[in-house]
This record gives sequence, C-alpha cells and structure tokens, in this order.
Amino acid sequence: MENCESGDGRREQVKVPLLKTYGTLKNDDIWTESKMLWRIVGPTIFTRVASYSLNIVTQSFAGRLGNLELASISLSITVILGFNFGLPLGMASALETLCGQAYGAKQYRMLGIYLQCSWVVLFLCAVLLLPVYIFTSPILKLLGQPDDLAEQSGLVTIWLIPVHFAFAFQLPLQRYLQCQFKTPITAYISWCVLAFHVFVNWLFLYKLSFGIIGAAVTMNISWWIIVLALFCYVVCGGCPDTWTGFSMEAFSGLWEFFKLSAASGVMLCLENWYYRILILMTGNLNNATIAVSALAVCMGINEWEMSIPLAFFSATGVRVANELGAGNGKAAKFASIISAITSLIIGLCICLLIMNFHGKLATIFTSSNIVIQEVDKLAMLLAITIFLNSIQPLISISTQSIRGSRWFRMASICGCYYVVGLPLGAVLGWFFHLGVQGIWSGMIGGTAIQTLILVIITISCDWDMQVEKASLRMTAKK
Repeated sequence: MENCESGDGRREQVKVPLLKTYGTLKNDDIWTESKMLWRIVGPTIFTRVASYSLNIVTQSFAGRLGNLELASISLSITVILGFNFGLPLGMASALETLCGQAYGAKQYRMLGIYLQCSWVVLFLCAVLLLPVYIFTSPILKLLGQPDDLAEQSGLVTIWLIPVHFAFAFQLPLQRYLQCQFKTPITAYISWCVLAFHVFVNWLFLYKLSFGIIGAAVTMNISWWIIVLALFCYVVCGGCPDTWTGFSMEAFSGLWEFFKLSAASGVMLCLENWYYRILILMTGNLNNATIAVSALAVCMGINEWEMSIPLAFFSATGVRVANELGAGNGKAAKFASIISAITSLIIGLCICLLIMNFHGKLATIFTSSNIVIQEVDKLAMLLAITIFLNSIQPLISISTQSIRGSRWFRMASICGCYYVVGLPLGAVLGWFFHLGVQGIWSGMIGGTAIQTLILVIITISCDWDMQVEKASLRMTAKK
C-alpha cells in the first residue's frame, strides 16, 4: 500500500502493484498501474497543453497582423524564449527525482527545502541568460536573418524578459506539486489563465491596437499570474506536510541540486537548441519570412503535442522516484514500461489526425494561403516527428539507470543531432534544393538514429542500483 493525496488534499491508501514481487503480469497489475499513472498524467497534460497554448494564442493573434508579425513573434517565442527555456526546464526536472524519492521515503519536509533550493539555482541561471535577450537583434543578424525580421524580433524579445524569470519559479512549483499528486490545482489555474489570456490578447491587439508589443505584454501578465497563484496555494496552506516556511537549509543543498540538475539541463538544452537552429537555418532560405512562418507553425504544433509525452515523462519520473524511494526497483521498471506504451499509442493516434487534417493545420495561426500551402507540404514530416517523440518517456527514464548514461546521452545527442542531423538537413535543403522539407528531413534522420541508440542501451538498465542510490540519498538526509 502507498500513501497518496487526492486532489482535495485527503490522504488515501492506494494499492501499488508489484511492490514486493514481479512475476507474471496480470490485467489487474496493468490496470492498477495505469490508474496511478493517469492520476498524474491527466492533470499534467491539461496543465502543459494550457501553458503552451498561451504561446499558441499569442502567435495566432499576432499572425492576423501580418506575415512579418507572425514570423517575428514566432522567432522570439519559438527560438529565443525556447532557446533559454531548455535550461530551466531540464534543471527543474531534478525535483522529480529529489522530491519524488523524498515523498516515497516519507521525508515530507525535504520537499519544501528542495523547492526553495531550485528557486535559487534557477533564478541565478536566468540572470546568466539575460544577454541572449538583450542582444537578440545583432545575434539574429549575425546568423543571417533579414534585417527587418531581426529588428522586430529583438524588440519583442526584450519585452519577453519577465516571462523568462517566471519560468524560474513556475517550473519548480509545478514539479513540487506534481510529486505530491496535487496536479489538479495546476490544471485548474492554467486553464483559468488561458481563458483570461485569450481575452487579454483580443483586447490588446484587436480593440486597443497595441500591436506586436501588446502580444508580448499579454505573455508577461499571464505567466506571472500562474506563478503567483501557485505560490499562494503553496504558502497559504495547500501543502501543510511539505511546506513549513522558508529555511536557510535550502542554501546548504545548492551544490547537490546543481550537480544533479546541471546534466539534465544541458541535455535538454542540446535537444532544444537543435530545433531552434533549424528555424535559424530556414531564415537563410529564399523568401525567408514565408519559410520561417511555415516551419514555426509546424514547430508550434509539434511542441503543443509534446505536452503529452512530456507529461508522461514527468509522471513516469514521479512514479519511478516514488518506487525507488520505497525500495521497489521492479515496480519502478514496470511503471516506466506502462507509461511508454500508453504514450506511444496516443502518439500514433495524433499522427493519424495530422495526416487526416494536413491541409488545415496552419489555419489556426494564419490566413495566408502561401503559408498554409507550405505547412501542408510538411505534414508528413510533422507526423513522423510526433511519432518519434512519443517514445521518449521510456528512453529518458530508463537510461538514467545506466552508469555514465548522462555523458553517453550527451554524446549521442551531439553526434546524432549536430554531426548527422544538421549537416544532412543543410545538404538536403540547399544542395538538393528541398528547402524547408530538406532541413526537417535532416532533423528526422538525426532523431531517428538517436532514438534507436537509446532504445538499444535501455536493455542495460540496472534498477536495483537505482534503488541503492535512492536509499543512500534518503539516509543521508535523515
């Protein structure tokens, strides 16, 4: 039996399958694990979809202002904001391990300490990344982007700096609550803010005619409302067992948290930057504004859909950490397998939807027939990318159990993405004159190779070793 908290804060007993034994799988085992997984995944998907929809809504409203406005806001959000988002997102994932294991070991007070520790580390990282926002225009020009696109994107990016700092606080809060099975509150807040965000965009862009700057301001307002709402919930009694107030003890664990989170942050950055570089490469094609707009629309849809596998990744991290903290390596492995299979099935269904509505995908973002036609040509590549992304939860969780896996994964990312994917995309895009389709095909080639490599090494996972590591960490904190 495992103690879990329901969405309204009541503690209840939930039967955990395979805690002591790992024999023949039964339908009851699969069903029980699936129910526990979806208690986290369901609200987390709603939260991630709503959060990312803030970007989609802003891009959609800005796209009605013109192709240049769509390209500039897409470049600012998808490339610059996305470029810097990878590091805090990856580093915040350390809370899934630390808080998950502490919760599984019933060391509830440590969850609040870890949360405060992550705030400090991620805030300092946000400060170090500020120059990217300040010098966006000259950086884009140096990378070959058209002057008008670079200038307007640079202006928008300056106005998005508050969103950058909001990530440093929102991401740890979300994972802190997730590890306690309190995901419904994040879903409620995110969807309420999304409804407010639609209204504010309509007001600022259509009624008050604030233009592209107004679109950036709406992003700042909405993201900080989410941060403040989650913070108030935590400190005002929403987590009485795990939040005992601010503590200086958080500063004593900064180095431990940084070591654990740095590798994850760098890995996610390497993957994240790869997609941003593709958009920058597209900016060097003929008719760059149309090319960037089309690729940005597809990337937007791809990242929108990525809310689902990322939710499974987060939920699997929590379930695995809970079981490892409780000393159940085989149950942790079982949880990761169920998560990966479920995510893969959902990914296949979305691929079919993409192929069925391929000619209408871009109408969410723009009314330009040229951009709509260009996106239609990329629909097949988008579907393949979504399929490959849907199997990442199993790979990402499992490979963490292999000694030296973080360095191996970094090497595989650099080799597959930057040594294979980018050169292949450049050759197909320019030498064979395939344009955006060629650039994206190179990305798929690199992603497919990396996925295959990580699937192969997954069979080497040592879950018993992970149990020992979790036990040592929790013992050291007693």
